Amino acid sequence: MSDLSYNAVMGRRNEIMKKAVKIDYSKFQTSKIAFDYDKMMRETGYSLQEVQEIQRSVGVGNTPLIELKNLTNLARKLAPKGKGARIFIKDESCNPSGSFKDRRAAISVYHAKKLGYKGVVAATSGNYGAAVASQAAMRNLNCIIVQECYDSRKVGQPEILEKQRKCECYGAEVVQLTVGPELFYTFLRILEETGYFNASLYSPYGIAGVETLGYEVAIQCREQIGCDPDVVVVTHAGGGNVTGTARGLIKAGALNTKIVGASVDLTGLHMASDKDFNRKSFTTGHTGFGIPFATWPDRSDVPRSAARPLRYLDKYVTIKQGEVFYITEALAQLEGLERGPAGNTSLTAAFYLAQQMDEDKVIVVQETEYTGAGKHHMAQLSFAKENGIDVRFGNPEEERAGVNIILPEHPSLIRAREVELGKLKKSYIKNCIENYKAETVDMTDVEFLAEDTKQDKQEVINILTELGVKIFD
Repeated sequence: MSDLSYNAVMGRRNEIMKKAVKIDYSKFQTSKIAFDYDKMMRETGYSLQEVQEIQRSVGVGNTPLIELKNLTNLARKLAPKGKGARIFIKDESCNPSGSFKDRRAAISVYHAKKLGYKGVVAATSGNYGAAVASQAAMRNLNCIIVQECYDSRKVGQPEILEKQRKCECYGAEVVQLTVGPELFYTFLRILEETGYFNASLYSPYGIAGVETLGYEVAIQCREQIGCDPDVVVVTHAGGGNVTGTARGLIKAGALNTKIVGASVDLTGLHMASDKDFNRKSFTTGHTGFGIPFATWPDRSDVPRSAARPLRYLDKYVTIKQGEVFYITEALAQLEGLERGPAGNTSLTAAFYLAQQMDEDKVIVVQETEYTGAGKHHMAQLSFAKENGIDVRFGNPEEERAGVNIILPEHPSLIRAREVELGKLKKSYIKNCIENYKAETVDMTDVEFLAEDTKQDKQEVINILTELGVKIFD
């Protein structure tokens, strides 16, 4: 019998994951730090056409692109004369389980079935669990979802508990845990004990599934308004949404479209803290995931994450919790669309950014998500009050995560605050050096880091020199 102690299981993590995802990541390694990302995506993923066919067979994709005329008009009233870009939204709530995550799950579950696995496992407290459970039901596979949903008092966030209900509705087994390091340990144990497929968010299969979303955005914009979008705003958490959408836009030839990532600002709250766990009102799309996964994408449940957001981001902004709740209500009352908080994170950013753009420009929010009893913003605000959070109207600039939620008393107070991408890129390079214990690097590493951070080689060399790393030809 295998040693099931924490250290022993964590020591077998690469062996367990390789068996559960059937990818030999070592074949893509090209030097101490570098790996051939494009080769990994090409050889272990699916072509765009294959992904489209797989998704079409299970009712995923081809979701409508809707112009938000009333929100656009409101933005124009607040903007300087001649400003106020047209705002569009891709209604991903029309997918089977109600979010864009169906695109990722469709490919992972299809691949698991193709390889002969009897079931799939996913570690997620978000929409992805429901997506995997839905797709597993369609493919007649067993499904286990591992959730981190409680604090030490066994108090669970309403949004996560809503996801539990949805996963179980699709027939999945849901393993619920308190916040802490046991999530990954339990996930690995289940993979090892069941022999099921690791339906990871961060495999090439999952990212390939999101490429159709970016591709559809470009094609639908051309069909409906005769041009590519000027800006596409993407809610950023683990990086797969940014990566897949950007790659799809590139495959559609929309090379001049700017990619903006948006996260809710939860500065000061630690995601693995029992004390902080229920003092946040967003379980995804926030800086607690967005910053760490941007600066170290390989922290995920596979050796090399296919989600690499710094390769594609042109800008990264944050917004406040209260601003997202305000826009969620505005979307419902002005546009007749009641949707959940994740997509409304990027919509909040787009509402502000549109005011800085000319009227003839187009800004697209590339996803919505379903809402429900637990995910609804009223449930979130009630839960916040129960946990001692001060909820009031005022100036969002005064909001402090874990202390208060300030709903803007006027829409003109909504802001998108830019994050300095240069600092994130430097942190990522520093993390590469530290995690791979690389006192020296070669030009293969330099070229890889330049591609992975969307910089030129000299910029990377300057950062490495500053970090005291020697570079050999």
